[in-house]
Amino acid sequence: MDLRSFAGYGDAMQPIRHIVFDIGKVLLHYDPHLAYKELIPDEADRRFFLEEVCSNDWNLEQDRGRPWADAEAEAIARHPDKAELIRAFRQRWSMMVPHAYEDSVAVFRETLASGHDVTLLTNFAPDTFVEARKRFPFLNETRGVTVSGELGLVKPDLAIYRHHAATFDLDPAATLFLDDSEPNVEGALKAGWRALHFTGADKLRADLASEGVKLDRAKPRLAKA
Repeated sequence: MDLRSFAGYGDAMQPIRHIVFDIGKVLLHYDPHLAYKELIPDEADRRFFLEEVCSNDWNLEQDRGRPWADAEAEAIARHPDKAELIRAFRQRWSMMVPHAYEDSVAVFRETLASGHDVTLLTNFAPDTFVEARKRFPFLNETRGVTVSGELGLVKPDLAIYRHHAATFDLDPAATLFLDDSEPNVEGALKAGWRALHFTGADKLRADLASEGVKLDRAKPRLAKA
């Protein structure tokens, strides 16, 4: 599916003036299985836990701003025999995010070094984002960031794109959004932005070039995180 053909893609001839990056699975690696391989060695049992107990939908509510204590209580009420494993999700969160993608961060920093207006729009719980910013300083190098958990809104809700555009004075038709999630890309398109589905740094370079975004790889990089 070519997401750029989605209704609402906007005026493809207008130059890009704003670039908005997602964070998880675009700039930072994220995999909850990494925190549970030791605790739940059996792959089938671990997959059941992360799909039925502490699922993506369950975790999305923390990205929407639900406190971890409430999240843990809700899951423990459903699975009281797994209370310690449920609490381990937050306790071992840092293990789920072991590193940044160096090739993606290189592209990210080249957009900054080339003088483009860059911001971040992410589904992230407020407290874990504070932790991420300390561990990965490049997250502090843009003009600003919208964190879903601080608003009570998550992608792909149209309201979060509109809030981000209003906060940073973005022209939607001149804004290019990069996200690994197709529903989030479609949400941006519905909001009148232009958007690309991220699948890797090499394709990102080619996609940026196709959108007329020039990167000067010879320019000095910002300090390494």
